[in-house]
Amino acid sequence: MTALEKNQPAEEPFEDARQTLLAIVGHMIPASTEFGLPGADDPAIYADILRSVGRDKPLLSKALDAVDAWAGGRLATLPRDQQAALLAEFRSAEPELAGVLEAVTARCYYRDDRVMAAIGVEGRPPFPLGYEVEEGDWSLLDPVRARGPIYRAVGEGGQRS
Repeated sequence: MTALEKNQPAEEPFEDARQTLLAIVGHMIPASTEFGLPGADDPAIYADILRSVGRDKPLLSKALDAVDAWAGGRLATLPRDQQAALLAEFRSAEPELAGVLEAVTARCYYRDDRVMAAIGVEGRPPFPLGYEVEEGDWSLLDPVRARGPIYRAVGEGGQRS
């Protein structure tokens, strides 16, 4: 499998709104030449977004349809400055749908090794090496412990005590 094939989703989840999604993610997280970071519209990151839609597909489809309706056609056909203005209005008026777009985009963007390296995080899974976690103040849990159990214990035979 070539690198190009690896970056392509198995099935295009938004064939009609592909360019709309690409335009949206490019506005959400644009590339930064200053910091050497790709934008969310980078081919590898965008392909990951398409592959990772999963359970968000129905709401994401609804969001893409809504954005195109706001655009009076396809968002991607508008000039970039008009796209930005429309997306800002959409985010204010439709926070739930905008939130789905943001979550899907951020989840894939911050999974990219180049992005992780740029923010100083080693691009690897936490297991098996783990990460060093600073010890916290366990006394903060004292009020919870003092409250005691807040559930009903189940004894033999499934009887609640």
